[in-house]
Order: sequence, then C-alpha cells, then structure tokens
Amino acid sequence: MIESLNAMGISNGMITSAVITVLVCGFSIYMSKRLQTVPSGVQNFVEWSIESLHNFFKGIMGEKACRQYFPLIATLFIYILLCNYSGLLPGSGHINGLDAPTGSINCTAAMAIIVFFATQGIGIKEHHGLRYFKHLTQPFVFLLPLMIIEEIVRPVSLTLRLYGNIFGEHTVTASFFDLIPVGLPVIMQALGVLMGLVQALVFSLLAAIYIKEALPEEEHL
Repeated sequence: MIESLNAMGISNGMITSAVITVLVCGFSIYMSKRLQTVPSGVQNFVEWSIESLHNFFKGIMGEKACRQYFPLIATLFIYILLCNYSGLLPGSGHINGLDAPTGSINCTAAMAIIVFFATQGIGIKEHHGLRYFKHLTQPFVFLLPLMIIEEIVRPVSLTLRLYGNIFGEHTVTASFFDLIPVGLPVIMQALGVLMGLVQALVFSLLAAIYIKEALPEEEHL
C-alpha cells in the first residue's frame, strides 16, 4: 500500500506527517474525554508542559496577544517537535512510510508560508485594514523595496533554517551509524533529541516574534 502511495507521488515524509497529525488529534480527543478536576498522571504532565510553553511565549508576545495566538504557536511547536523526533525512530529514512517530514524542504516551506500569511492576516485584522502595510514605509518611504525584501526573506529563512538543521543532523547521525554502529551513534541520538527540541522552539519563537511585530504598539503589553 505504501509503495502505491509512493508511486502516486506521496513521499514517506508526507505519510509520517499524516500519521503524526492523526495521532495528535486522537490523543487530544482522548484526553479531552478524560479530564479531571485535580489533574494527575498524563494530564498533569500535559497541563504542566502547555502552561510552561504558554508562560514562555507570554513573555515574548505579551499576555493579550499570547492568549489570542498561542494555539497557532503551540500547534507549530508540537507538530515540528514530533516531526523532528520521528527522524530518530529506528529505521527512519529506510522503512517505507517513515521519514522525518521536517527533513524535506517541502514541509518546512509549507509551514513557513503558513506563518507568513498568518502574520499578514493578523496584521491586517489588528490594524483594521490595509493601513497595516504602512509599516513598510517606515521610517522612510524610499526604504519600501528593502522592507518588502525583508518580508519575503522571512519565510525563506524559516524554511532553510529548519530544513538544513534537521536534514543535516539526520544525515550525520545515519553516517555515524554506518561507520560506528555501537557507542557513538547513541551520543548522536541524544544530541538529536536536543537538536529537535531547539529547532522546534526556534521556529515557533520566530513565528511569535513576527506576529508580535505585526500587532499595533498598544497590543505589545
């Protein structure tokens, strides 16, 4: 079946991405039906994780903006983290249907484009119209071409940063497994866990900063 999907142009990374999406949605539905007034076990850990993440981004975006746009930022973080870690599973990249989605530039570009259009949409909404684009002429009108280039470079930077780091890390780890199958690859796997977390945090952090910059000055508090 997977071979048939591959023949249709559906890559292993896309299959892994779909599986991750289904698992996250299923886990969320399952947990929502078992919520406890006094959390314990898995619920306690999940609530602690989300609260810690929320407090982190609240310090960057401000309380009001974080309350509004935290779901988007948190979704990006969780999705990217799981995609990164899928590349650390045994057989990833060698088993049909299993490959890190973030190791493909198509996946990282898609998320960067989502962030770009979300930022523009939020800016237009919060500024009540196209007056949002007035910031492209600040502080001087003749800087307009440079400001436009800066806006375009942002999604390109997000794309290449995440793709390059994840693809490079997984390639190096796989090479070490081929050369030295015992000992050293375990250390590389441990570093891969840290790298996956850092890259997910960096991507979502930059997305949060871009959204904050799109808000009116009074919303930064």
